[in-house]
Amino acid sequence: MPTVASSDQTPIHYRVVGDGPRNVLLVHGWMMSGEVFNDLLAVMDTTGLRLVIPDLRGSGGSGAPAGGYTLEQHARDVLAVADHAGLKRFTVVGHSMGGQLAQWVAAQEPARVDGVVLFNTVPAAGLPLPPDAAGLFRTSANDREKQKTILGLACKQLSPEALERLLKVGGGVAKASIEGSFDAWTGGGFAAKLASITAPTLVVATDDPFLPPAFLREAVVRPIQNARLAYLPGPGHYPQVERPAETAALLTSFLAGLGRA
Repeated sequence: MPTVASSDQTPIHYRVVGDGPRNVLLVHGWMMSGEVFNDLLAVMDTTGLRLVIPDLRGSGGSGAPAGGYTLEQHARDVLAVADHAGLKRFTVVGHSMGGQLAQWVAAQEPARVDGVVLFNTVPAAGLPLPPDAAGLFRTSANDREKQKTILGLACKQLSPEALERLLKVGGGVAKASIEGSFDAWTGGGFAAKLASITAPTLVVATDDPFLPPAFLREAVVRPIQNARLAYLPGPGHYPQVERPAETAALLTSFLAGLGRA
């Protein structure tokens, strides 16, 4: 599996599925690794696609330094993967905090990004949580019961088998990432960058209790010039795990609508 040294020399691991010609960069969120897209990949027709799936620092096969868990550094890590994988132009797909990173990358590299798909994204402005929820989330590193509680709050249609898979992934995420990345995504702070996003953007909303459709329409769709909302009723925060076939169909349709790579 390829690995690239990021700007602070942290090794960032990624995998590649398919051989193109359309490049798609899949960016996972907090408390997860790139494995959170496995259910989606299992049902998605990848013909004509080259999918590049990094593990953010502190997760999966990537290094877990003591620091660097800011949105800016995560975005640098993602762009280091894009460069290393030879992605001159690509569609960026992000889930949750990964959606924030997708927005950052699309704003920073508008000439390279031909499309943006945001699954249950955290807004660029961040998402402050009530103190009790914030305490639960931030102290959940290596704590199966806390992570199970979080997934129970966030998800609506998660099978017992899928829950176990997510708990296994979450249990492997470094404490520094759980804490530092939590502070990063709740804080946000880059809403001013959104005016730089020029690519067609699809914001996918579900029955996520933390990020309902009306909120995403105001906080994410409205500030991005070429954005529109798609509502997938039923699942909660992890549609690519809870309802992978429907989620794959939305993504496939969007990619087809972009035309030739």
